[in-house]
Amino acid sequence: MMTSDPYVLLTLGQQTARTTAKSSDLNPVWNEELMLSVPTNYRPVKLQVYDHDTFSADDIMGEVEIDIQPLITSAMSYGDPQMFGDMQIGKWLKSNDNALIEDSIVNIVDGRVKQEVSLRLQNVESGEIYVELEWLPLDQ
Repeated sequence: MMTSDPYVLLTLGQQTARTTAKSSDLNPVWNEELMLSVPTNYRPVKLQVYDHDTFSADDIMGEVEIDIQPLITSAMSYGDPQMFGDMQIGKWLKSNDNALIEDSIVNIVDGRVKQEVSLRLQNVESGEIYVELEWLPLDQ
């Protein structure tokens, strides 16, 4: 039986953040918080899943890009989310041009702007990843 020690590497511009590697796990759950600062001229967040190898270079297991524009546009449109109750404020639609498994909704939940994203990994036979994004303005 094949096993792997997967971890996720997120890249936004020159910034990177990484989860811990999950030992011998083909269906890992990280439940970790990673933070990236969004620059003025932002691009999609690149998400890469790797298999950690001790004695050789880590192998890429799949990758996908996350379009953060719907999250940022929605968050900026509403200003201070603590002034609003729980509600939907935006959406990223599934299409042939993205890797979404289903439409991704941007919500205000408990005074925070959040988006749950379900994606199919690209450049791999199969694989999915589920991510929750949260917008934290630096001026608060």
